[in-house]
Amino acid sequence: MDQLIKDIDIISGEEAQALDYKTTPEENTGKTKKIYIESYGCQMNFSDSEIVASIMKENGYDTTADFQQADVVFLNTCSIREKAEQTVRNRLNHFNAVKKNKPEMTIGVLGCMAERLKDKLLEEEKIVDVVVGPDAYRDLPNLVNAAEDGRKGVNTFLSREETYADIAPVRLNSNGVTAFISIMRGCDNMCSFCVVPFTRGRERSRDPHSIVAEARDLFERGYREVTLLGQNVDSYKWSPEENNKARLNKKEEEVSEVVNFANLLEMVAQVNPLLRVRFSTSHPKDITDEVLYTMKKYENICNYIHLPVQSGNSRVLELMNRTYDREWYLDRVKAIREILGEECGISSDMIAGFCTETEEEHQDTLTLMDIVKYDFSYMFYYSERPGTLAAKKYTDDIPLDVKKRRLNEIIEKQTQLSLERNKLDVGKEQIILIEGTSKKSEFELKGRNSANKVVIVPSEGLKIGDYVKVKIKDCTAATLFGEVLEINPALA
Repeated sequence: MDQLIKDIDIISGEEAQALDYKTTPEENTGKTKKIYIESYGCQMNFSDSEIVASIMKENGYDTTADFQQADVVFLNTCSIREKAEQTVRNRLNHFNAVKKNKPEMTIGVLGCMAERLKDKLLEEEKIVDVVVGPDAYRDLPNLVNAAEDGRKGVNTFLSREETYADIAPVRLNSNGVTAFISIMRGCDNMCSFCVVPFTRGRERSRDPHSIVAEARDLFERGYREVTLLGQNVDSYKWSPEENNKARLNKKEEEVSEVVNFANLLEMVAQVNPLLRVRFSTSHPKDITDEVLYTMKKYENICNYIHLPVQSGNSRVLELMNRTYDREWYLDRVKAIREILGEECGISSDMIAGFCTETEEEHQDTLTLMDIVKYDFSYMFYYSERPGTLAAKKYTDDIPLDVKKRRLNEIIEKQTQLSLERNKLDVGKEQIILIEGTSKKSEFELKGRNSANKVVIVPSEGLKIGDYVKVKIKDCTAATLFGEVLEINPALA
């Protein structure tokens, strides 16, 4: 089991709290200064780093993959778990050694950790020169210039309007085929375990016409898949007069038009039938049948939904302030299956060992997993975050060893379900989009099917960006293996 878990990138214990990260690529366009960005946490952070890179490139910087060669080093941070912040502090220790020999280097902390700690970071981490929250990236050139003159700076102002809609992101670590498009910022949900509303502010939606224009530009540049990105995409709501959802809801009768998420999804799908469309993340309380029917209407909207449940027990969900119960969630899953079919991919987030969770309530999560049959999940044990409602109201009273044991039971259950779901694909013909080389062999390529599952195929005759019709021949709990039937088949 340990080797299987390792093979499918589903991990247990403290490893499950670890973070993915990305760095800027090496580039030399003749600019006089270099910037290095190291990004942690969610895909929204990676998307934000593309905005930061764009802003800094406009102000005379090339990117570098080696922080020792950088004039400016940014850590784009995550605060979702304690491990995330500790990782950033450890990285700052590495940078400290370089800065001792290169005191003119500017070091900045961006993102959610910057927003949470604000000017405390300047006091706690003596080498940090700039602290900037997610809504203040336009101010980075000014703050860096001030830091170069010896003046440390903080800007953690949270905006009710900022969406960076006018900034064309610099695609970092891009495969040239898939890209993320941020459609909204902030979150109005006050889940008791989550710091996001405090670090990213209130919900506001980006102009849909700028989103469509970005999708069209990406397609014309050779990209073949976009993922519409937001903390809660189903809550997207925009009008020409107001992009802040809370304010828009109060004066909906007064505005000229309202674009909801189903409308936006259709607008992006109509850019081109060859442009695949995905989205993340959905909230169970907000996902509508209108969205599901829009997905069904367009072949290029992928048949996959990330629908985090967090817990399978209604009492725990109420403590989490998720605003739905077990029955509501299962009703939404029923609607997905009825409208989009059994083959629609569904994934989830799970938290093991939330405050006061009993053994019976933990079992409710396992039984819900059996009912839904998730294709895969992101699984963690509960990590109390300062400032959240849970930290203020509830005692983190589940022993760590119990959290780890429950998490491992969830992981084992998901491993079984992932294999069960993947076996259903064996023998079927599917269309995949080739994204890159397989991790295990340069003679194999990887792509994903509509349900967001990785499919490995022989590389002969194929290139990145090809659509390929394949027949699934075998599978593991994490991966499908296919034989190529046709390259770039008609998709209509």
